[in-house]
Amino acid sequence: MFKVVSPKTVKSVSDLQQIPPQCGPSTVDQMLSASGEPSTATAEDLLVVSPYTSRPHLLNLNLLDHAQNLLAKALTILAPITDAYATSSYISSFNWVAVFSLLAASAKAEGYTWRKQFFYVIIFRSQVPSSTNRSDLAALDIKAHAEAMQSGGLLKYWFGTPDAEGRNLATCIWRRREDAQPGSSGEGHKAAMRATINMYSEWQVERLKLIVGDNVENWDIIAWTN
Repeated sequence: MFKVVSPKTVKSVSDLQQIPPQCGPSTVDQMLSASGEPSTATAEDLLVVSPYTSRPHLLNLNLLDHAQNLLAKALTILAPITDAYATSSYISSFNWVAVFSLLAASAKAEGYTWRKQFFYVIIFRSQVPSSTNRSDLAALDIKAHAEAMQSGGLLKYWFGTPDAEGRNLATCIWRRREDAQPGSSGEGHKAAMRATINMYSEWQVERLKLIVGDNVENWDIIAWTN
């Protein structure tokens, strides 16, 4: 069982910075299909990196270096390998071995020498009571995600489906911590975080470091330390 934080302990919106605001599937992605900044990227340059597939939610690969490009593409196959991801350890919940096998193969195929580097990871574990309107959560999440994508550094956003007790997990993988900060200051994210206090019965945030070694021969996910 994971340790949780009660929304009653939140004192300000700043306490909720960099948290994915919702952990349930959305059916209202069309709300932002015509929004977002104009882009010169072609269809080949845009990558689906979340459950949302309209243009404001796509990752512009032109904004990434070669290594970040490769990792973003490998993360498209990220998927849970247990139904208990909401309460299980992060490493044991996903198909990381397959992700990094694909990353290594892609780097080799493109003649790219991968050097050790790290990435910033956010995990949001939550419990949503049955009284919460999930459509409202979804609408808030869609707007916040579109804002987060404007930094160009959100390589992956994934969320699951609440279990029988309303527990769930959402995660963001960023190219660096600095990319997460602008997304957490947008109006959409602030609105979502204010709603968190009333819409969740429990929540917990974890900040982790994803380390990928030379030639993708090893990898690890550890606690983030400043």
